[in-house]
Amino acid sequence: MTATPASIRIGISGWRYAPWRGGAFYPQGLTQARELAYASRQFRAIELNGSFYALQKPESYARWASETPDGFAFTVKAPRYITHILRLEKPELPIANFLASGLFALGPKLGPILWQFPPSMAFDADRFEAFLALLPHDADAAVRLARRHEPRMKGRALVVAGGVGAVRHAVEVRHASFADAAFVRLLRRYKVAWVIADTGGRWPEFEDITADFAYLRLHGADQLYATGYSDAQIDRWADRIRHWSQGGEPADAKRIADLRPPRRAHRDVFCFFDNTMKTEAPTNARRLASLLGAAPTDNAGLF
Repeated sequence: MTATPASIRIGISGWRYAPWRGGAFYPQGLTQARELAYASRQFRAIELNGSFYALQKPESYARWASETPDGFAFTVKAPRYITHILRLEKPELPIANFLASGLFALGPKLGPILWQFPPSMAFDADRFEAFLALLPHDADAAVRLARRHEPRMKGRALVVAGGVGAVRHAVEVRHASFADAAFVRLLRRYKVAWVIADTGGRWPEFEDITADFAYLRLHGADQLYATGYSDAQIDRWADRIRHWSQGGEPADAKRIADLRPPRRAHRDVFCFFDNTMKTEAPTNARRLASLLGAAPTDNAGLF
């Protein structure tokens, strides 16, 4: 089975980690200001994490876009204020603020938006359907919602989506109650991806495909955010990604719902290594990308 490299993006979650410096991943002597430029030439996508902790600024998104090559993609982690503090209570204005905070400055480099929910938050069908119904799926809808931002965003809002195409969303949940076919049906109805997460058995680990793309987060084979993946484990993930990329699924896919996803000619796949506490993430990501023929041209000689 041959994968379609153009549809597969293997990357890392964040890029600013002290253990990666000094030759461990970043070349000796590389300044921190050049780390994104280097990392974005080793991988085809990176998860932006700073947006989870605080709204970023349009000029920051514009700078990140300028430092990365054509064809690169950022996935953007939505604010914890919406997912962890408000817990989806009256989320429309906060979502508008988030969309207006500068995402559109990424232009065609804007990948899926990641919505991560805390382990203490259980499935509430009405609340989640109301949330999913708010999410825009194209640039025009995203701009319309962004323009509803609060007055406090005046002077730091960007509500012009130059170059942005489809707006995709992925949801990562961590409470056992989400292992419910009703939630899978909701995600499919609103074309939002279930995040396939590897968590060492700590949180739900299912592989339902609910959108026209797949989104994986590999948090650590045994210990969250720390332990790496063996060659055999990476080989297994490569095989699964090949199936998802070609529009199908592995024969042993662990699904919540009995209904198989619709067969497609191909499916985009985003896969991020989040075992970032040491140097495992970039090492594992490089091997997986190489196996799948999804590595970018090596531009390390530029640094």
